[in-house]
Amino acid sequence: MLSYQIETFGKPLSQVLRDTPAPQGTEVLVRVHSCGVCHSDVHLHDGYFDLGGGNKIDMARPMGLPRTLGHEIAGEVVAMGPDAASASSGAGAALAIGARRVVYPWVGCGTCAVCATGDEHLCNTPRALGINRDGGFADHVVVPHPRHLFAFDPLPIEQACTYACSGLTAFGALKKITQPGAGDALLIIGAGGVGLSGIRLAKHLFGIAPVVAEVDKSKWDIAREAGAGEVFDPTADGAAKTLFKNTGGGVAAAIDFVGAGTTFSFGFNALRKGGKLVCVGLFGGSTPIMPTMVAMKGVTVTGSYVGSLGDMHELMTIARSGVLPAMPLTTQPLANATQALDDLRAGRVRGRTILQA
Repeated sequence: MLSYQIETFGKPLSQVLRDTPAPQGTEVLVRVHSCGVCHSDVHLHDGYFDLGGGNKIDMARPMGLPRTLGHEIAGEVVAMGPDAASASSGAGAALAIGARRVVYPWVGCGTCAVCATGDEHLCNTPRALGINRDGGFADHVVVPHPRHLFAFDPLPIEQACTYACSGLTAFGALKKITQPGAGDALLIIGAGGVGLSGIRLAKHLFGIAPVVAEVDKSKWDIAREAGAGEVFDPTADGAAKTLFKNTGGGVAAAIDFVGAGTTFSFGFNALRKGGKLVCVGLFGGSTPIMPTMVAMKGVTVTGSYVGSLGDMHELMTIARSGVLPAMPLTTQPLANATQALDDLRAGRVRGRTILQA
């Protein structure tokens, strides 16, 4: 089995050859065909998430090095543990060798109260692939249970893998807002991989073209192709005032797919009275919140982290129907994993980079 692992945070990934694992119990071994490179992978490669003010979430202990990154995984089932077949038949159609599946990577412990509600992605002792367990920057990955595998035909496999994070994260965030009313505006901040998924899903779910704030003008065209209406630079002089005027007093909802201090502040200030800000991105930093304005404007601020297994079922039904525009992709060999991380870190990626083993 070939994989590219973090052995030291911030250093190039190491090529590792080891025995291909044999699945146990309900485990399923998937031969990885495509794995997307997410901005979270950049933070994990760095070894921390920035909280602003010099504070960080240190990922050394949760990850446990060495670790294989990659959580947007699609491939082919090549082996199953002795209990996997019965486990899959209990949940629907029985899984078979050769089945092509996209992997839901946000695996929980399976026994806690949170997991029991169906929100295993919010488990306090997660087993997420590519974070707490080895992921898809490899030619094989072990999936704990058949319930974490989803059929994706007739989608191309390179597109299918993106739904495990960029698609699911956007879908989970959009489900946290209500249908905008007549004349209401939806603001999406960021047109990276997750933001593009948000744009194309918003068009399908709500029938509106969202307003998109994106500082990188080289991404404006793909934002419009995904279904955006107005696209603008939020750092431009007068951008906030213009948005406020054009929306008749602010947007009904803003979804921040960047998650920097500046983007959070922009999204919050863009809300009309009674609006909602959904914070999704993990770029980092901090910004002050004014409790008086939260109360006086009657706004809601909420976070959104990836999505549940139920969300994944809903999303894949939509995706397989063919109603969504394709994600702009660049494919690279698995051996280019470190370079792909560097390109994403430097802002050189439009859409998604897909690694192929």
